[in-house]
Amino acid sequence: MTPAPSLKILHVITDLKMGGAEMVLYRLLASQDREEFPSGVVSLTAGGPIGERISALGIPVWSLGVQSGFPHPRLVTGLRRLIKEQHPQLIQTWMYHADLTGGLAAWLSGNMPVVWGLHHTVPERSALKPTTYLVARLNAWLSHFLPTRIVCCAEATRRTHLRLRYVATKMVVLPNGIDTSVFRPDPMARQDVLTELNLDESTPLVGLCARFDAQKDHENFLKAAGLLHAERPDVHFVLWGQGVDLENARLQEWARTAGVEPNTHLLGFRSDSPRLMAALDVASLSSSSEAFPLVVGEAMACGIPCAVTDVGDAAMIVGETGCVVPPRNPDALSNAWAEILSLPSDKRRSLGLKARQRISKHYSLDRMVSAYNQLYREIIKGSDVG
Repeated sequence: MTPAPSLKILHVITDLKMGGAEMVLYRLLASQDREEFPSGVVSLTAGGPIGERISALGIPVWSLGVQSGFPHPRLVTGLRRLIKEQHPQLIQTWMYHADLTGGLAAWLSGNMPVVWGLHHTVPERSALKPTTYLVARLNAWLSHFLPTRIVCCAEATRRTHLRLRYVATKMVVLPNGIDTSVFRPDPMARQDVLTELNLDESTPLVGLCARFDAQKDHENFLKAAGLLHAERPDVHFVLWGQGVDLENARLQEWARTAGVEPNTHLLGFRSDSPRLMAALDVASLSSSSEAFPLVVGEAMACGIPCAVTDVGDAAMIVGETGCVVPPRNPDALSNAWAEILSLPSDKRRSLGLKARQRISKHYSLDRMVSAYNQLYREIIKGSDVG
């Protein structure tokens, strides 16, 4: 069999900190055939932990080192210089600032193919930084000229950007993918985590994995926790993510106000999310906005039923395997937790198994990688260029 021709890709991203889009980029690169798709990664700002992981794969990573991702001339000229040095055949960008900078640099480098990546669902002025909102609106106009294709990580992302007048014919939805070999049921996890937290083996656990950010709405989660605690004082709440630790005074105050401080465990950033998720009885999403919430798919892949707010594609991901409630409604979220916890253990396990099967069928990492690969091949062949 004749090997596929090599296609060199340069990925451009705003930064390489911990985040959903950054993690998707890492998983894509870790799973692609590097002979067919030799790649490099450019961060507009500084590096970060995801950059270190990508470097460990043997993939070159460059940082333009600018403090802000706003596409001033230094960013565009620096990226254009790197493009001329590396001779990629295609540019893939990730998030608004990188879409604009990468699109301009690709155009100045001979109008080479560029694929934009959209990972938001709320490009309103109130939901974004002023410069990010400005870039999102500017990109809507430039979408007629700069990108060959526009990848949306969720159907909700596509709908939102259609309202901003991004070019519909260039947009394609490629859902994020979950590595089901990493996120999987772990029979030992529950006892391990209960021991770590010094809890009785019968203690129910409701969990939330999310960095501390307004859109993740930890206050909603803790208000719901207070409501559930009034009926189920045996339940404990496990929260982890960047900034979700004992030094966070706002989280501590919310937990005290809700009356759940003794039952709340703030674990901070953790590298063992698969283990923590697999230990839960219910995984939750309390966000006020999302695109494709990776943590929901990851928990489902671990065989854990989810109770999620109806934001982004969360309801589509969960399907019939969990509960979906309105955002900013702690009563509804608390009731959803109670509904799942009230199920007999065998029915809850069965629901979790169905959740894992749903991720394997519709949102697997292999499925995502295949979709990106096919898109890149079609663009280079010229058979699907917008």
